Amino acid sequence: MRIAVTGLGLIGGSAALALAEAGHDVTGHDPDPAAREAAAAHFPVTADPAALHAADLAVVAAPFRHLDAAARGLRGYTGLVTDVVSVKAAAARAFADHPRFVGGHPMTGKETAGFAAAEPGLFRGRKWVLCLEADTGLDDWAALARLWTSIGAHVVPATAAEHDRAAARISHLEHLVAAALVLVADDPLARALAAGSFRDGTRVAASPTALLTGMVEGNRAELASALGDLAGALGEAGPHLAEDAGTDAIGEWFDRARALRAAWPPEPGESRRVPLTREALLALGRAGGWIERVETEVAIGRLPRVKSTP
Repeated sequence: MRIAVTGLGLIGGSAALALAEAGHDVTGHDPDPAAREAAAAHFPVTADPAALHAADLAVVAAPFRHLDAAARGLRGYTGLVTDVVSVKAAAARAFADHPRFVGGHPMTGKETAGFAAAEPGLFRGRKWVLCLEADTGLDDWAALARLWTSIGAHVVPATAAEHDRAAARISHLEHLVAAALVLVADDPLARALAAGSFRDGTRVAASPTALLTGMVEGNRAELASALGDLAGALGEAGPHLAEDAGTDAIGEWFDRARALRAAWPPEPGESRRVPLTREALLALGRAGGWIERVETEVAIGRLPRVKSTP
């Protein structure tokens, strides 16, 4: 397949490397000459975005704030278009005029950025959301699912709204919390004593600011809702901190969280055949399932294994 990747940072660069390694005819584009120079050692690059119109598929890996410009650059392009940004309703609005747009979001990354951080194996075993709306062409969706599973990703069918609600709670909120943890520990002694808990809880606070602000701008409503839920969870713990509250209540609060964390990530169940229909695919995604392979008329997927209770 002839594939154009515009935006050669961590995600776009990794996708281009993986697709080129899989034997596809990849052309990369990035407005940054340094990114093009680094990528040119691995696959052809171009400084002219119009040159991408010859591809069968355009993968838009531009930052959130540049989505509208990327969509304008693809006017007149008749091929399949997908993206990789972490907010999907906003991406769907940006590409509303393109009849073959399928929103996507690989659930992976690092706190480092740029083509130098890209790696072809970044997506192996990782979830890749592919949005399935009422007007999404099933053939286009299946073609993308087949492509991303071929480089090792596990494709999760979801609507843009479902993705944005979930992403606010398992990604976007965590970036806000990580930044807040860094800010409340801004004290010389605290920073000197910081060790594993601080490191693990604040890792993503080192992410590029443009990435983080794009998340907030693109998913404000769901992020505000998630912040409210977080405040509620912390508010539930608050009364347990009183000296006369006893120890059982706070212990039970920690136990509930500990049990949920111990059950993650979900253990995969047996593989199953999933019809390539919108209803069956979305039902799989809503149940926490994913696709590992796409065949002619069915997809091969899995649901999380239901763990027996003692």
